[in-house]
Formats: sequence, C-alpha cells, structure tokens
Amino acid sequence: MQQSKGWRQARSTPSLPESHGSIPVSGRFLRRFAAFFGPGYIVAVGYMDPGNWATSIAGGSAFGYSLLFVALLSNFMAILLQALALRLGIASGRDLAQACHDAWPRWVSNILWVLAEAAIIATDLAEVIGTAIALNLLFGIPLTLGVVLTALDVFLILWLQNRGFRYLEAVVIALTLVIAASFVIQMSYADPVIGDVLAGFIPRSDLLTNPDMLYLSLGIIGATVMPHNLYLHSSIIQTRDFGDSIAAKRQAIWMGTLDSTIALMFALFINASILILSAAAFYSTGRFEVAEIQDAHRLIAPVLGAPLAATLFGVALLASGLNSTVTATLSGQIVMEGFIRLRISPVLRRLITRGIAILPTVAVTMIFGESGTARLLILSQVVLSLQLPFAIVPLVLFTANREKMGGLQAPLWLTLLCGLIAVVLVALNLKLIFDVSMGAVAL
Repeated sequence: MQQSKGWRQARSTPSLPESHGSIPVSGRFLRRFAAFFGPGYIVAVGYMDPGNWATSIAGGSAFGYSLLFVALLSNFMAILLQALALRLGIASGRDLAQACHDAWPRWVSNILWVLAEAAIIATDLAEVIGTAIALNLLFGIPLTLGVVLTALDVFLILWLQNRGFRYLEAVVIALTLVIAASFVIQMSYADPVIGDVLAGFIPRSDLLTNPDMLYLSLGIIGATVMPHNLYLHSSIIQTRDFGDSIAAKRQAIWMGTLDSTIALMFALFINASILILSAAAFYSTGRFEVAEIQDAHRLIAPVLGAPLAATLFGVALLASGLNSTVTATLSGQIVMEGFIRLRISPVLRRLITRGIAILPTVAVTMIFGESGTARLLILSQVVLSLQLPFAIVPLVLFTANREKMGGLQAPLWLTLLCGLIAVVLVALNLKLIFDVSMGAVAL
C-alpha cells in the first residue's frame, strides 16, 4: 500500500495491476529511453480518432485552412497536459482517477467519476460511428449492422492484453503508421497551396465572433485534448519499472515527456492532414458543406482524380477506429477501478461501455440515416470539450502540490500555462452554451 503523505487515503492497489511495472527500464541511456517508447503513441491515438475526422472534415470544407490554428493550439495544449498526466503517475504512483479518489471526499469523487464515464461514452460513440462508416465504405456493410459489429472488437483488445503490453503498443504504432502513410499519399494527390496552408496557422478574430466557427473549434479541441487521455497516460506510464528514487523518477518524467511530445507532433501531422485534405479537395472547389465522412469518401476520388484516394481514406478510417478502441477500453478500466475501486471482467466492462454508445447510434442511424451520423459525431466531440475542465483542474492542482508529488511537483511555468488552458476552455464553453441558448448555433 502506497504511503498516504499528502493524501486523505493511501493508495490500495497499483493502476492497471496486471501490467504495472511489467516493462523493465535498465541499461545505458538509449536503452532506458527505448523502454519509454510506446505510451505516448497509445495516448496519441485519441488525438486522431474518428471524432477528429468529423470535426476536421467539416471545418476544412466550411472554413478552408482557417481552423489549422485551432488544431495547432489544441496540440500544444495536449502536449502540456499529457506532460502533467505522466508526471502525476510517476511521482505519486497514482493515476488521475486514483488521485481524485484519494484526495477528495467520496461525493466529489463520485461526481467526477460520472463525468469521466460520460467522456468515455462520448469517445466510444465516435469510435462506433467511425468504425461502422469504414466498414460500410470498404465492404458495403449497412451502417446499422456495422454499429452492432463494432462490439466484437472486445476480443481484439483481450487478445492483445493477454499477449502483453508491448504487443498492444506495437499494434497501435503499426496502425498509426498505416493512417499516416494513407494521408501522405492522399496529400500528394490534393497538392494544397503551401502559402495558404501556412496562413491557416495564423489566428483569426472570427474564431471567436463566428458562432459556427467557435462550435467547430470546440469540437476540434474536444476531439484533440480528450479527458480520458489524461486518466490513461497517468496510468500506462506506470507500466514501466523505472525505480523508486527521486533521480530515477525525474529521468522517467523527462523520457516519458519526450516520448509523448514526439508522438503528439505525429498526431498533429495526421490531424492537420485531414483538415488540409478537406480544405484542398472541398473548400477550394466550392463544396462548403461536406460534413459527412461518407460524402467526403464519395467525393474525394472524383475531385482529386485518383480512385485510390477513396480506398486509402476508408483504410485509414478503419485503422483509426480500431486503434481508438484500445484507448477507450483501457481508459474505462482505469476510471472505474480508480474512482470506485470496482474491478470487473474486461469483457463485461467493454460490452457495457460499447452498448451505451451503440444504442443512440443505432437509433440515429435508423431514424436519420447517414445524415445524422456527422452531427452526432461532432456533438460527441463538443461534449468532450465540455468535460475537459473537470479533468484538467484536478490534474493541475495535484501536480502543483509538492507534498502530494513527493518533491517532484510541476514547474511553476507549466502549472500556470495549464491553469490558463483550463480558464480559456471554461470561457469558451460558457460562450458556446450562451450561443446555443440564444439560438446562434444549433446542435
């Protein structure tokens, strides 16, 4: 049982006990650094999931390259916040869910647990829709049937977990490379104007004054800086057996941060590629309302004059959906075990979460058909953005506390920047709620 100095309660069990400390960290510098290669890419998966596709395609077709700044900003936020998350896991020996449980009264912890579960369900909703759409595009499987078939991915996760955490990381990285290669080829077909792309990374005032642009911007932020990733990273970094000394933990924080920063820059490339591809293929040709992934797939081949582009689009989407399944499953386990100390079968846990996501998706698909899936996807990402402050604020508070962090608290500049991120997100969310209530933007 971990010491409770600085905490209301001692930590009862390690995070992800079946994998905790299972990967040795030893040898010379390069070998030690290689041991930390992996968690950042599992976390980065959440930054390129089908929810990102929906918001980036809609943003690129409606506003061209203008939202590239939002993608860059959200990636910067993600790098800082993930650095805090892994620092919490290494320094305190707790994941974010365990930290909330051990630091605050049960009623506070229970509220945060419900909000975290809502975020995971919203994440899973995007994965269900994205995977079902990919199956439809590649194999002609009806959307409703595809949604139901997504429940079978639980067996993939169980097989990977039984093989060992390194195998799981290897599969995730391989699928990520498939996504990247697909977009590199598609971008070569699209041939965007480099000057226009670079101009998109410059902030514009209408990001705040245009309600529709703000709505999509929050969707991009919600699809990029995902609440469940903060719980996830603070846990999976502890699969490394880095040692108990202050020096060993300090080096682990540095190496883990470098791993996640590189991985998230890779995710930025993929996210920006989706938006650039949409802007080059649709916005520049006057197709300003391509919000459905299916429409993007249908139009991309004739617009780019490359039949292979449509196939690559579908393959990348399927790889994205399968990859995201891993992170949602692990996050669900971490959140449930950390907040309420409940361990259940991974199969049951996955089926419960997936079942909750499947029901509204089946209903929307049956009632509205393809036209409803894009709106549901984007809405799920905005819900994630609304949940973000409830994960960020505890994370900032814990990592700023010297006693809780055993002397490895975050530098003041990092705490202040992440605190500012929390304030900005709360302000943007309040503005979005105001715009919706006043009818300026429709969900």
